[in-house]
Amino acid sequence: MDAFSKALQADKREIIIAPTIYKCADFGMFAEEFKLNERDCVLTNEFIYKPFMEQYNLPCNFVFQEKFGGGEPSEAMIETMYEAIPYDSYDRVIAIGGGAIMDLCKLLGCKRPASVHELYFKREPVIHEKEVVAIPTTCGTGSEVTNISVAIVKDEKDGVLTGGETKLGLVSDDIIPNKVCLIPDLLKTLPYKPFASSAIDALIHATESFLSPSRKTTTSELFSVKAMEMILEGFRRIGEEGPDARLGYLDEFVTASLYAGIAFLKAGCATVHGMSFPLGGTYHVPHGESNYALFGKIMEIYDEMNPTGEILKFKQMVARITGCEVENAIPYMNELLEKVLHLKPLREYGFKESDIKDFPVSVESNQQRLITNSYIQPWTRELMERVYRECY
Repeated sequence: MDAFSKALQADKREIIIAPTIYKCADFGMFAEEFKLNERDCVLTNEFIYKPFMEQYNLPCNFVFQEKFGGGEPSEAMIETMYEAIPYDSYDRVIAIGGGAIMDLCKLLGCKRPASVHELYFKREPVIHEKEVVAIPTTCGTGSEVTNISVAIVKDEKDGVLTGGETKLGLVSDDIIPNKVCLIPDLLKTLPYKPFASSAIDALIHATESFLSPSRKTTTSELFSVKAMEMILEGFRRIGEEGPDARLGYLDEFVTASLYAGIAFLKAGCATVHGMSFPLGGTYHVPHGESNYALFGKIMEIYDEMNPTGEILKFKQMVARITGCEVENAIPYMNELLEKVLHLKPLREYGFKESDIKDFPVSVESNQQRLITNSYIQPWTRELMERVYRECY
């Protein structure tokens, strides 16, 4: 177990929610409340800016994330962003977007490192210097309240570059945003597939936090349970009424995502995230989708190996919300998720048979802070190979 995980498991204090949390009906109300000005750097996407922000003719410096490259944050994307946004050109950072924008804006609020690579391998300090205001436009990452920024970086082993890439989390309380504002209206233009994968990701956050074997606290459990209840109810509606059922439930989805983020801030994520990181890093599978690819199988194995532990409480909750039988709760949940978003086998993402052996080695080397939080202990390389093989 790494030092960070040991420190968290030894610290049993309850959650302290770091950001001040607001909720506004629309972007105009937010702009007035926060008095946006020329010293604000607003990092967003053009497809969000055009329908929601352009009409207000604000003096802020609006920067579109896509100009730095597509997909999830990477070393190259972060370096390009630093070049495009001089550090002395802004006093406050406004993040309006999905998980990638949240991760990037956390970095914009910190002192610039000499090397992005060294920063993510924890050989440079994290120093928060500027105010960050986070506004999520998806309902999945919960990144607006968490102390982690994820990026795809050049992989290394024993300090030597391997030539490959992996996904790493930069973890520090100094990168938690100062303020969060929920604006459910901003989710209206989110296409269905990214909505579904992000909402499933929020469910995974809440579930992994709830099943946390040693880091869960009384308050983290409260937030994870409420998040799971709200998300599963939303999925039940989508399963019965179709994708448009989400449009009347967006406030609940974005709030549940926030609750799940608060829960895993203390209790942590676990096996699903640890095993999905090399999948996302190697084949650039979107974060929520890469988690979903492994979630159902890992839950089945959890239930197989320890059906009477905390997972029994989880199954009872799923049964209460959906009306299924307790003993059938996990298969039923997986069927419900299939109605929300089709589950693809790993091979459809480019995953190779050799990855069944190779990925567990990467997980063991780079994701100890996650797999040490597994519901099943120890979570062995053999179990990881089984998951990848059965999902292949």
